[in-house]
Amino acid sequence: MSIRSPKKLIEVALPLDDINRASQHEKSVPRRGHPATFHLWWARRPLAAARAVIFAQMVNDPGGERGYYAGKTRAQADAEREELFHILRDLVKWENTNNEEVLARARAAIAQSWRETCELNKGKPGFDPDVLPAFHDPFAGGGALPLEAQRLGLESYASDLNPVAVTINKAMIEIPPKFAGRAPVGPAIEAERGTKKATKDAFDDWSGARGLAEDVRRYGAWMREQAQQRIGHLYPSIEVTPELIAGTALSTGATGQKDHQNAGLTGLQPGQQLTVIAWLWARTVKSPNPAFSHVDVPLASSFILSSKAGKEAWVQPVVEGDSYRFEVRTGKPPESAKAGTTAGKRAAFICLMSGVPIDYKYIRAEGAAGRMGAKLMAIVAEGARGRIYLAPTPEQEEIARQAVPGWKPETALPERALSFRVQEYGMLTWGNLFTPRQLVALSTFADLVPETIARIRADALAAGMADDGRGLDAGGNGATAYAEAVIVYLSAALSKQADWCNSLSSYIPAIEGLGHLFSKQSIPMVWDYIETNVFSNSAGNYLNHIEWVAHAIATLPASTNSMALQCDAQGQQITASKVVSTDPPYYDNIGYADLSDFFYVWLRRSLRPIFPKLYATLAVPKAEELIATPYRHGSKQAAEVFFLDGMTAAMHNLAAQAHPAFPVTIYYAFKQSDTKKEGGTHSTGWETFLEAVLRAGFTLTGTWPMRTERDARSIGIGTNALASSIVLVCRPRDAAADTISRRDFQRQLREQLPEALETMIGGTSSQSPIAPVDLAQAAIGPGMAIFSQYAGVLNQDGTPMRVHDALVLINREITEYLTPDAGSFDADTLFCNSWFEQYGWAEGPFGEADVLARGKGTSVQGVAQAGIADSGGGKVRLLRWADYQAGWDPKLDARNPVWEATHHLIRALNTQGEAAAGALLAAMPDKAEPIRQLAYHLYTLCERKKWAEDARAYNELITAWHAVLEASREQGPRGEQLGFDA
Repeated sequence: MSIRSPKKLIEVALPLDDINRASQHEKSVPRRGHPATFHLWWARRPLAAARAVIFAQMVNDPGGERGYYAGKTRAQADAEREELFHILRDLVKWENTNNEEVLARARAAIAQSWRETCELNKGKPGFDPDVLPAFHDPFAGGGALPLEAQRLGLESYASDLNPVAVTINKAMIEIPPKFAGRAPVGPAIEAERGTKKATKDAFDDWSGARGLAEDVRRYGAWMREQAQQRIGHLYPSIEVTPELIAGTALSTGATGQKDHQNAGLTGLQPGQQLTVIAWLWARTVKSPNPAFSHVDVPLASSFILSSKAGKEAWVQPVVEGDSYRFEVRTGKPPESAKAGTTAGKRAAFICLMSGVPIDYKYIRAEGAAGRMGAKLMAIVAEGARGRIYLAPTPEQEEIARQAVPGWKPETALPERALSFRVQEYGMLTWGNLFTPRQLVALSTFADLVPETIARIRADALAAGMADDGRGLDAGGNGATAYAEAVIVYLSAALSKQADWCNSLSSYIPAIEGLGHLFSKQSIPMVWDYIETNVFSNSAGNYLNHIEWVAHAIATLPASTNSMALQCDAQGQQITASKVVSTDPPYYDNIGYADLSDFFYVWLRRSLRPIFPKLYATLAVPKAEELIATPYRHGSKQAAEVFFLDGMTAAMHNLAAQAHPAFPVTIYYAFKQSDTKKEGGTHSTGWETFLEAVLRAGFTLTGTWPMRTERDARSIGIGTNALASSIVLVCRPRDAAADTISRRDFQRQLREQLPEALETMIGGTSSQSPIAPVDLAQAAIGPGMAIFSQYAGVLNQDGTPMRVHDALVLINREITEYLTPDAGSFDADTLFCNSWFEQYGWAEGPFGEADVLARGKGTSVQGVAQAGIADSGGGKVRLLRWADYQAGWDPKLDARNPVWEATHHLIRALNTQGEAAAGALLAAMPDKAEPIRQLAYHLYTLCERKKWAEDARAYNELITAWHAVLEASREQGPRGEQLGFDA
């Protein structure tokens, strides 16, 4: 049965700048309340991007079957498209995440488009205008996409092979709607002083998941109280003594003067108890010097405690005979303190006792033999005016060694894994990543789960909640299930505690802050680490994690009934007749399964009684994980085949099942790019992924570069990323698709790609031009749309063309289109372009420049007179934009090549801003188009040459292009001659 599917907005146009800007902004907003703070996950997509993509793939483009092809004028279609853009611009703003008025407009537009689509397919199965299709993400991961689909009013399904990911998605989309609108059942928390209820006014009402969030606070506080009663003795405070106040407990600074201001001791009284925030330890090994082989010497990467101006503090080791101790000193530290006992990468460390080098081979051998220990270097305490740094005491060190865990995770770490470094130092199980005191704390909180469940259930029944006797896994929604739901969130807080409460977390002197393990998607070795006080009031304490989780819960939609399931993307049947947007694994960038075992071993201890099937195995499933890991598959080639075959099967599953009225959108993180000399950006992972998508039967109808991670100014040219994500827009390929020859493919590229590129770099009334940094990825869309619509493109020998070769041809056409020789550029500009490609801003021989200039129809003397080059002493060099003179007036310049105009415009933009650049452009409207094309070309050239700073200047000119055009219009009639829609 033939389906009529109107083109969706995402297949035609997007306000990409607005989406990218909102995605970047979301990374910088205060994080409390952001769903990402509920539980750590790696490479999670921004909510803004997820929301925008799902909305744009569900609404019809006004210029399609329901647009001017059906009787509307182009102007009417453009106006309607601009209204959708207006919704999108509001929708992606962080402050509008839960703005019901904005969300209602978005939901209404989705519903209207669905009714239009149903009208075109009246009577066909799956096209009920009153029932929106459900959403599915088969690689749900951290859950941003299913969550935003739910926020847009769709019934949302999330599936993943990884149990940690499934748990995150259950917590975000499945559990909240079950208990939406319920008041908390737990006793309100009493304030520390007085009788005021500390949480009574946390919310004005208990709508959505706010009541659930409040119970997480209340029962989290109860668990902390119970844990402190049981193990609080392991986290002792420090008593203020007269010696401490007098400064004798702190050593003198480099000047010999006591520095009480930096020590934070002012205002303290004898007998006062100071709460310890953290204990700072250094790992130790036996000295390799035979004379000191009985001494455990420290492996300290730094002795600096605080590098804040005016608050400097450091650890001073004091050697006494065949032993040593640590003191804490304040004031400006000596240079030697910054390096600790390190001695460079090859030598690794230096023996504190003898000065003998300690290399990594020796350290690894000591670790493997179980002889690596730790010594307390300093204590960080809460003072009246900030941090207080104290020398370690034998009592504090002894108390830490008294901790004897009754349980620890014995699950083995992988022998080899992406970004794992600890195994070679003798850390072979997950339990080895924690100190005994940390293990006691984490297992105590986990062991409190059964008591807490019973308490919550009893309170829920007392509050009048009915009970069906079924738990969450059995679909219950009464008191039993509610008690388990609260535990899911409290277990997430335990995961957060583990991220901070391990022996791979560092202290950060620059901010006097506590660090945590997963600042990156890796498990590196850490030589000096902290033990945080789980009962303190500073970062890393248990109640702080409870607060983060509770705030995140309160922002969840808790609206449409949704579901999270564990299943393999290759065989799942959930996708049937659903809208699909997904963010699959990234080839070999992140080892999700290996990394998430860190959390799994603790979640399993708490949640196995609640989700017995989900947590049945000892570790996260690995064999089926779709990443290309040579250590699992025997070789790099075998890993690539595994990834290609598995991803092809998963993509085929989507192509066969997804709702035919909607394109499928797929994210790919472009993090392995390498710019080649032939032009364009290539990556084994990217090409293999594209190959899988096309083999699965998809054709590409668009690609959108979305900066979901970094600001354009921070993008390194020729490094790991250009745009951080590419969103592929895919439709199933026509079953009757034919094959074409390589020559026909090249002909179609030449005929069709220029128009698509012109739309991208020219922009429209609603859409800014694609920035040069994103053009290579965006242009893949129209290029691959040609390639992928055919069953195959055949080379001259009859073999099918690979994606790699197609990308090379597409990139070549892009380069040809942008090169100045292909346009109507003046001779001076053509000379400058060729000279720049060979020498950049460096000097070159006059004779060579003379020959080149004559070949381009100009002269060296001419380009020098134009003010764009210096010539003298037998050498020639181009002037940088910063060398151009201010006050230049193009109307008074008799020789004004496009090269000169472009760099004067860059100078005006960088030194005076968009208004000044606009005024300059208004004085030379005939050069606007060539300037824009030259800027694109020069960016591409600089990217290929890996000239990052130069490339940035051209990219920023295009990024600001619409603003410059708008400013030029404000200059009067000259601006109106530009002929562009700003």
